Amino acid sequence: MEEQKENRPQAARPPGKLQHRVSDQETNGKNTASNLNDFSDPVYKEIAMTNGCINRMTRDELRSKLAEFKLDTRGVKDVLKKRLKNYYKKQKLMQKEPVNGDSYYDYICIVDFEATCEEGNPPEFIHEIIEFPVVLLNTHTLEIEDTFQQYVKPEINPKLSEFCVGLTGITQDIVDKADTFPQVLQNVVDWMKQRELGTKYSYCMLTDGSWDMSKFLNIQCRVSRIKHPSFAKKWINIRKSYGNFYKVPRNQTKLMIMLEKLGMSYDGRPHSGLDDSKNIARIAIRMLQDGCQLRVNEKMHAGQLMTVSSSAPLEGAPAPQMPRYRN
Repeated sequence: MEEQKENRPQAARPPGKLQHRVSDQETNGKNTASNLNDFSDPVYKEIAMTNGCINRMTRDELRSKLAEFKLDTRGVKDVLKKRLKNYYKKQKLMQKEPVNGDSYYDYICIVDFEATCEEGNPPEFIHEIIEFPVVLLNTHTLEIEDTFQQYVKPEINPKLSEFCVGLTGITQDIVDKADTFPQVLQNVVDWMKQRELGTKYSYCMLTDGSWDMSKFLNIQCRVSRIKHPSFAKKWINIRKSYGNFYKVPRNQTKLMIMLEKLGMSYDGRPHSGLDDSKNIARIAIRMLQDGCQLRVNEKMHAGQLMTVSSSAPLEGAPAPQMPRYRN
C-alpha cells in the first residue's frame, strides 16, 4: 500500500566489442575514484572506457546493442544505459574471476499490505491490515514461484469506509469472514516454513517503500498485542534500491513511475495487495536482470526505522517464527 498509499548522436558501432577513444578527462576525471580503491586492474579501466562509450550512444544504438545480446530493449534511455553497462561489467568481471552464485539470497518475499483507511487519512486514524499478500521470487530462475494471500478482519474499526472499499476492492463481506491478524500471521509463518525459507533456503523481505513494515505491520502488531515478527525486522525498500541504482530522484520511485520508466505497464488492479506485490516483483526481476544486487537497506530497531548500510554483510532473514504476545 503506497503512502496514501542527449547527448550528441554518433555513428552506430559495429557488433561485438565496443571500440572508441576516451579523453583524458574521462579516464582521469570521475573514473579515477576507482583507482583509489585498489581498482588498478586493467579490467576496471576497460570497464570505465566502455562506460564512456555507452554514455555517448543514442537510444537507438543502445536498443540495437541490447538486442544483439538478447537483452530487454524496453525502458527510458538512462535505464538502457545502465542495463548495457552492467552487462559489460558483469561479463568482464566474470572473465577475471567467476562469481560465487551461492552468495546471494535464494528467494525474495515481496509484501504489500492493504490497510483500513479514511479519505484524507486523518492523523488520529489507526490503520489495520486487511490483506496480507506474499509473492515468492526465485532469484535463480527470476520467476515468481508461489504466492500467498489472505484477508484480515480488523478489530478497532471493523466497518470499512466507502473510500477504503473503493480504493482496495476489499468488501465488508470479505473482511467479516476473514481471520484476525494473529491467525493470518500464523498461516503466513506456516506457509514460509513449508517452503523451507530460512532453513534450507536463504531469503529476505522486500517492500515498496518503508511504510509496510515500519508503520502498518508495526501498528498492527501493537493492536494485536504481539511482538514484531523477527523475519520482518529487516527488508529491501525497492524505492531506495531503484533510485540509487538508476540514479533517479525520490519522486521518480513510485510504483507506476518505476514500471513506466522500465517500459512496463501495471498488470492487475491497483491497490490489490497481491497485484501490487506481483508488479513490485516484476520491477525486482528487471533490476536483477539489469545487474542490481538488491539487498537489505532498512530495518526496525527498538521500534524505530533505521537505514542499513550498503557495506553491511549480506544476511538473510531468520527462519520464520510466530512472535510472542506482548505483556
